[in-house]
Amino acid sequence: MRHALAALAIGVELLAGLPGARAEVAEVRLSKQYGLPYLPFMVMEQFQLLEKQAGKQDLNLKVSWTTLSNSTAMMEAILSGQMDFITPGIPTLATMWDKTVGTPNEIRALSAIQSMPYVLVTRSPNIKTLRDFTDKDRIALPAVKLTGHAIALQMAAAKEWGREHYDRLDAITISLSHPDATAALLAGKSEINAHFASSPFYYIELATPGVHKVLHSYEVAGGRHTNGVLMASKKFYDANPKTCAAVVAALNEANAFIKANPRKAAEIYLAMTKEKRSTLDEMEKMVSDPDVDYTTTPINVMKFIEFMNLAGTVKKKPASWKDLFFPTAYGMPGS
Repeated sequence: MRHALAALAIGVELLAGLPGARAEVAEVRLSKQYGLPYLPFMVMEQFQLLEKQAGKQDLNLKVSWTTLSNSTAMMEAILSGQMDFITPGIPTLATMWDKTVGTPNEIRALSAIQSMPYVLVTRSPNIKTLRDFTDKDRIALPAVKLTGHAIALQMAAAKEWGREHYDRLDAITISLSHPDATAALLAGKSEINAHFASSPFYYIELATPGVHKVLHSYEVAGGRHTNGVLMASKKFYDANPKTCAAVVAALNEANAFIKANPRKAAEIYLAMTKEKRSTLDEMEKMVSDPDVDYTTTPINVMKFIEFMNLAGTVKKKPASWKDLFFPTAYGMPGS
């Protein structure tokens, strides 16, 4: 009997060591949103960088890309199992971590995607500061109360009127994708007269006569901050370590390409998005903007999370940014 058990144990060990014994997924599904914050994923798709990095991990990986309009759609997609990786902002990460931490479906981030600002612009000549907004104005942003844009607006309101009034402007915000918000703002025929935009949309809007800046999110955060993060469930991360390593490696490779080849990256963006309102020269300037850093290092993450905790929108307070990230990010000088 002892010999039989010993043989069985050896057999299990041998099986565990065989290729495919702990098979990872054969297909990985990633989502992105609109705009230059997602340029790294367009580069990854264009050059099949994830497939290449997966090959280095002895994986034959099929990669599927989906563009979703906002963070709410991304949250629903990953919770329903329709997506393996999503790429929203820090507030979505904080919200989902807060609700799932300690469960099998706990959501964390593997890395940042880039550091990039949000810029609040308006076509109304009477609006120079936040105090000039009235209940007749409407500010478009990707998702009310959930996105980095929404939280940055709350942080700015708290500075302007006091922390207890952080949500003072929430009532005049409207959820709208960046392309639709830009179209509405520039058409001048809808109630939307302001847009808290990401790149390249605020560049396009500010190049239009009569549109001007009201607020820059770096002013609110006290410096650069992460715009988007790469997120997955702990269940997926634990079951697919090679796949996750390949995604982060591909993202780093894409970011390095953008920094070294901003004009080529701009060409890829224009081709994949069919953007007609910007020339290649203009898009190259946007990609090369000193305000932008395509980096996987999380920056000023805790500024947003600590505010959300104090405001009560995130109940659990992490000890550091690492609580919301997987070990893939621990070697980075995050904040």
